[in-house]
Amino acid sequence: MSLAGSPPSQGGAGASGPAPAGQAPGAAELAWRRFGLVLGPLVFAAVALIPSGLHRIEGMGDRPAYAAAVAALMAIWWFTEAVPIALTACLPLLLYPLLGVFGAGRGGDLTRSAAPYADAYVFLFMGGMLIGAAMEQCGLHRRVALHIMRAIGTEPRRLLLGMLVATAAVSMWISNTATAVMMLPIGMALLSELEAAGGGKRLSHFGCAVMLSVAYAANVGGIGTKIGTGTNSVFAGFLSEKLGYDLGFLRYMAVGAPFVVLFLPVVWWVLWRVGRQDAPEGARGRDVLDRALSELGPMKGRERAVAAVFLSAAALWIAGEPIRGALLPHAMRLLDGFRLQGKHWEAAVALLAALVLLSSGTLTLRALRKVPWGTLVLLGGSFALAAGIEGSGLSAWLALKLSPVAALPLWAQLFLASGATVALSAVASNTATINVMLNLLPRSVPVLAASALGASCDFALPAGTPPNAIVFGSGYVRLPIMMRVGVVLDALAVAAIGTFTFVYVRWVL
Repeated sequence: MSLAGSPPSQGGAGASGPAPAGQAPGAAELAWRRFGLVLGPLVFAAVALIPSGLHRIEGMGDRPAYAAAVAALMAIWWFTEAVPIALTACLPLLLYPLLGVFGAGRGGDLTRSAAPYADAYVFLFMGGMLIGAAMEQCGLHRRVALHIMRAIGTEPRRLLLGMLVATAAVSMWISNTATAVMMLPIGMALLSELEAAGGGKRLSHFGCAVMLSVAYAANVGGIGTKIGTGTNSVFAGFLSEKLGYDLGFLRYMAVGAPFVVLFLPVVWWVLWRVGRQDAPEGARGRDVLDRALSELGPMKGRERAVAAVFLSAAALWIAGEPIRGALLPHAMRLLDGFRLQGKHWEAAVALLAALVLLSSGTLTLRALRKVPWGTLVLLGGSFALAAGIEGSGLSAWLALKLSPVAALPLWAQLFLASGATVALSAVASNTATINVMLNLLPRSVPVLAASALGASCDFALPAGTPPNAIVFGSGYVRLPIMMRVGVVLDALAVAAIGTFTFVYVRWVL
């Protein structure tokens, strides 16, 4: 069975769940969206107009109430997807100046509302997406994944681990959705070969484990690097803007990558308990992997070029601290005191890498059409939301109201943050979840880090994140099994994140 360029399966025997991409949403989903479309403005009006403590903060007037109203509207529309997520992210551009959230006049409010959409982290994520698009276009990501799986082994237990490691390794550098779309046909081809070798018997349990490994590893793998998923950029940008904490690429990897390495064996252990019930014997998957690598042929010039640009960018990101330290005095002298932060260096490297790929023809305009540009608007809207909460005085009010939480022991705060985030991410998008949690939690770096890690640990429901929905359409994953396995992994993730941040992250950050 060919793997190169094969599309992901969107059905199969017993398939159920969310409609595949491109199909109309079901009646329940439409009703949910309409409910959110109506509820959002009603809550906005109630918070903005009904007298409350938000209207009586000394020196702030109605600004905190207006910022809270915008935040509530955005949260409801993000959670229900009543309107496109990127359009919701543009609300601060319209509502902040109209409501005078910053108190700087129409012009000043518009400037402060628009500035977050041009934050360096937006450009860093854009450059990362373009590098990922080039890897997808030339097939480099598929070659890397196949070699990792072959190296780990093709006996069923190792094959499952190989799917997890390969998917997570790719997801560290390109979006979790693109990773799941790529790995799904590989997993389906492997299962088809194994079933054919076993006389056509359907591997229901092992197939379910393989499919879930694609979704779960795509989500967990994105934690590993700053560009792995949008939640990481939101977290790093929040630290930079609100706490003045410049989280460099290497320091973030020192937190994210070890967690991926530690938690993937946990995911494997849980999934193997499902898959071993009808796992085939022997190493029959090797033929599939060998055939797929043979179809790819020798590494082509375009792949080598993309690999060289990618490795160069990664090296410059990792070595950013000493390089930035050497450039800082010159930047301050040439740009009138400009403070060259880590995010500026990383964004410049990402854009330079993307420019090299574009100018060399390695990244084509056709590939650019597949890039999810709306994600950049979403990131900008996330930063604008936080800026309004800070600039209106709402953050000070929230800090006062949440002081009992901040007074808890650190370990309790960490487990509370990770538990609340993992629970919320099951029913809301990961980016919406982190946007809400960062603005509600105490402004402690370890606590915020626990929430950022938890936002990508979404295992229980298909609707929680795109990779979950993608594999749910394979026909191997049934909702009761996904929920049972997912709840166990959710609980283990909360325990792992709380312990990991208390024992390790608080000392690194």
